[in-house]
Amino acid sequence: MKRKTYALVILNVIFLILVGGVPLSSQPPLKILISNDDGIDAPGIAALFEHLSRIGTVTVAAPPQNMSGASHSVTSQDPIFVTESEKNGSKWYIVKATPASCIRLALESLLKEPPDFVITGINRGENMGTVTFYSATNSAAREAAFKGIPAIAVNLARGENMDYGPAAEFIVDLVRALKDKPMKPGTFLNVNVPNLPKNQIKGVMVAPQDLRAPIEFYEKGVNPSGQVYYWNSYRHHEPGTDKTDVWALRNGYITITPFQIDQTDRGEAKALESLKIGGWKK
Repeated sequence: MKRKTYALVILNVIFLILVGGVPLSSQPPLKILISNDDGIDAPGIAALFEHLSRIGTVTVAAPPQNMSGASHSVTSQDPIFVTESEKNGSKWYIVKATPASCIRLALESLLKEPPDFVITGINRGENMGTVTFYSATNSAAREAAFKGIPAIAVNLARGENMDYGPAAEFIVDLVRALKDKPMKPGTFLNVNVPNLPKNQIKGVMVAPQDLRAPIEFYEKGVNPSGQVYYWNSYRHHEPGTDKTDVWALRNGYITITPFQIDQTDRGEAKALESLKIGGWKK
């Protein structure tokens, strides 16, 4: 009797599988690590957490304060203090370090296993062209790319009444798309979203990096004690005519620019091989 009951259960399970009542396999939820350079209390990281939590298990590791412009600097001369908390069942780590070190520490020590994706942002303000070399949002994503982990840096153009929702919603769709078509190891994506209502965004453009030098100037001043100082100011490029990341964003498009960690110029390497440098090169 017991054998008949057991056989009947098995037949019922097989029937449910065949008609779609039980999935043949179920994928575990995505594991996502997020960070930023605006500080852990910034609205951009809150929007990312809210939206990405719908498709995966999210861990947050971010600095306690704004560290914009930190580029790929790392915290190496001081101990890194970490404060752990839990929000909505997820781990939040306040890491007293640069954004790049936040990611490195999380990957090496805080997480039990590597994440499926690392997302950095949403940065308050665009990061495009050569300015990306200064961007700690990009550098934190690059830190994940060093380990072959798919990473995306996402930025929202600065403006009045900044709404991070459309940018976060786009990242969810992008992550879903990349899950089925992974990026090449050693690459990461830089995404910029115009500060527009969703229905006014024209679309998505995969655009090359604008190669113009950043526009910066230094205003000279003298403080009450007579010390001379210079105040750094930054200006945005005009769109130009080439369809670069700057042009696309200025014209209302979400821009995606793939970056790679291999900076070797292969053509220049061949040219250098032909040089005769005194008696050093054989």
